[in-house]
Amino acid sequence: MSGLSTATVTRLPRYLRLLEEMPRETVSSEELAGAAGVTAANARRDLAALGFQGIRGVGYLTTELRDRIRKELGIETRRRVGIVGAGNLGTALARYTGLSKRGFDVAVIYDVHPGRVGQRIGDLTIRHLDDMTADLEKGVFDMAILAVPAGSAQKVADALVEAGVASILNFAPTRVSVPKSVAMRQVDLSNELQILSYYG
Repeated sequence: MSGLSTATVTRLPRYLRLLEEMPRETVSSEELAGAAGVTAANARRDLAALGFQGIRGVGYLTTELRDRIRKELGIETRRRVGIVGAGNLGTALARYTGLSKRGFDVAVIYDVHPGRVGQRIGDLTIRHLDDMTADLEKGVFDMAILAVPAGSAQKVADALVEAGVASILNFAPTRVSVPKSVAMRQVDLSNELQILSYYG
C-alpha cells in the first residue's frame, strides 16, 4: 500500500468499476471524475498518488490503470470471504453475485442457530461458528462480513480478531471496536437511509 489518503482509497473502487466496464484502451480524467463524483483535478491527484500520469490529449491507459488500482486495493488475486450470520442479510450477501464479479468469493457462512446450521445456501453449507478458528487456520477465508444482531456483534468481532482476521466489514446495526491493526468498515443501512431522507 502507498499510504494514500482515506478519500483517495474510497474513490479507487469507483474508478475501478468504470475501468472494468471501459471498452476503450484509454480513459480520460473527466470520465474517471464522473464515476467518483469529483472534479477532474481530484481524479488526476488521486492517480498521481498511485504514480500514474495521463497522456495529454489522450488520457490514461485503461488496462494498466485498472491493474494498478487492483494491486493497490489488494485484489489482484481473488479474496476469500467468510460471512458470520446466516439470517436474512447474511443469506442475501451469500447469494449476491456482485461480490464474485468484483473478485470476492464467499467461501463459508457461519451461524449458531441450530435450525440454520447444516442448511444449504447455494453451494455453501452453513457451518457452526465454533468451526471458524479451524477454518481460518486452514485458509478457508481471510476477510469477514459481520451480519449478526447488534447484541452479538462485538463478541463475534472479538472472536474473528482473536482467530487472526485482519479485515472485517460490519453490517451489524452497532459500532464495533477492533484493534488498530484490523481494518474495519462499518455499514449502517439505517444511517444511510436517514441521510437520504434528509436530501429527499
